[in-house]
Parts: sequence; structure tokens; C-alpha cells
Amino acid sequence: MESSSSLLHHSYLTYFNPRKLGKPSFSYPLMPKLRTRKPTRICSSKMYVPGFGEASPEAKAAKHLHDFFTYVAVRIVSAQLESYNPEAYLELREFLETNSVSDGDKFCAALMRRSSRHMNLEVRSAYCKNDFEWDNLQRLAFKNVDRSNTKLMREYVLETSHVETDTDK
Repeated sequence: MESSSSLLHHSYLTYFNPRKLGKPSFSYPLMPKLRTRKPTRICSSKMYVPGFGEASPEAKAAKHLHDFFTYVAVRIVSAQLESYNPEAYLELREFLETNSVSDGDKFCAALMRRSSRHMNLEVRSAYCKNDFEWDNLQRLAFKNVDRSNTKLMREYVLETSHVETDTDK
């Protein structure tokens, strides 16, 4: 009779790995696999922005724009209804008095459940895809940040420097 120490457990023996269809390969299932990983990239050309959790600042901005597009769509639809369907216009105005547009999807879901005549979500999508001026948004954002930074720096320099002006004499 063989002693138990001389026997290898069957799980330590090699076995055929069917996941590798090209060449038969053998592995040891109970032994940890050595992984070759690419080194973590430490340097990046982009700034790291802490405090956003799973979402990036761009994802947060996209969510705000999504809700803003709902607001714009409601304004467009409201103006259209005012001229050709006063009854639907009044119904929409009533709904707006009791429901906030701050969460676009929640607002649309509640509006659609309240009235079947307000199930048109295409205005929001069409405005976002066809009418919103994305290039203008970027240009204005750059311009506003630069103007604001310049103004703040100018105010700071004037506060901290002790340059006499004509009014000080």
C-alpha cells in the first residue's frame, strides 16, 4: 500500500484547457497564475480631478446638459402649444407649476404619465443633435473662464499692490 504522502492530488496534475482552442495548453488549476500586466501609467497629459467618484467632470457636465436640454425642449413645446393648442398649453403650464425640470428624465416620465398628449420626447433629442451649437459652447466657455481669471487677477493685483493712483494724492 502506498503512503498518502507519495500520492499527488489529482488537482495538481496537468489537464487540458479547452478554452485555448489554437494549441493545447496545460495548466495547474490550484496554482495562482502569474499575470503579466502593463505598468500603470503615472504620467498623463490630462489633469487628475479628485472627488468625482466614478464619473468624470465631463460626465457630470453631460448630465447637466441633458437636464438643460429638457428645459429647452419644454420652452420650445410650450411656445408652440401656446399658438396652436391653448388647452394643451394650459395643461403643460399647470404641470410646470408643480413639477421641477431639474431632473429631465423624472420630469418627462411624470409628464407622460399624466397626459398622453405630452409624449413627444423628440424635441429634446432634435435640439441636442441638430440645433445646439456645440462649437459655440466651447468657445464661450473658454472666453468666460479667461475673462473671469483676468478680472480676478486684476482685482487681486490692485488690492495687494500699493501703487498710488491719481485719486490717492
